Amino acid sequence: MASILETRGLSKRFGGLLAVSEVDFTIEERSIASLIGPNGAGKTTFFNMVAGLYTPSAGEIAFRGRRLNGVKPNQITSLGIARTFQNIRLFSNMSALDNVLVGMHSRLKASTLGAVLRTPSVVAEERQARERAVELLEFVGLPDRDEVWARNLPYGDQRRLEIARALATQPALLLLDEPTAGMNPQETNALTDLIRRLRAELDLTIFLIEHHMRVVMGISDRVTVLDHGVKIAEGTPHEIQRHPAVIEAYLGRGASVAPAPAADGAGRPEPAAEADR
Repeated sequence: MASILETRGLSKRFGGLLAVSEVDFTIEERSIASLIGPNGAGKTTFFNMVAGLYTPSAGEIAFRGRRLNGVKPNQITSLGIARTFQNIRLFSNMSALDNVLVGMHSRLKASTLGAVLRTPSVVAEERQARERAVELLEFVGLPDRDEVWARNLPYGDQRRLEIARALATQPALLLLDEPTAGMNPQETNALTDLIRRLRAELDLTIFLIEHHMRVVMGISDRVTVLDHGVKIAEGTPHEIQRHPAVIEAYLGRGASVAPAPAADGAGRPEPAAEADR
């Protein structure tokens, strides 16, 4: 299967701190890949370089063969990469529907003059955008919530709304930064099921940072482990759970992590390994 994202020798230095050091990384199309590691391992820095928020100090990033070094975040979004954040970044005083419509802005074709004159093409495009936004809200599990202000949604629903807004940009690659952070077991199971559906029904490639090991081991095709900015292991969930360097640096000796259960929560086990960010 063809790769969608590749990094070669990717590094990021902040003054005297080397946050990410010469990381080689590849994600295949329509796969689910996870990035894990101890607190301060460089995971979010890696994400921020892929998303264009940080410029690499060395190395290269390529998306579908196109070099991303120095490409601006809005241009990266237009190319087909979207992301969510560990700390939810919604427009709290806007409705759920309007939050999703903001995500569609990069795909709308109306000119400023057309928007002012309210031409038929602009009106039609706006109608189609609203219809699609409602569809995305329904897809992520927020039917009939389109007029609710984002700040009034429960925490788990805010997470879903952020994913809907990311989907509105029509990505091929979706970066999820700790999507289950702060969720209870029921919310975690439901969101894990949603991530599976993103791949199965929308043909997306998913790349996530996640500390909930049951989620990681339950949905990932491949897991990459960073420690102090260095890639120390990469492989299937089965291989990573038994990798000596990973056990020593992150999972802890004697770690055994079962896959995440289905969204119905039947027979839900307790998390076996967690870590603070």
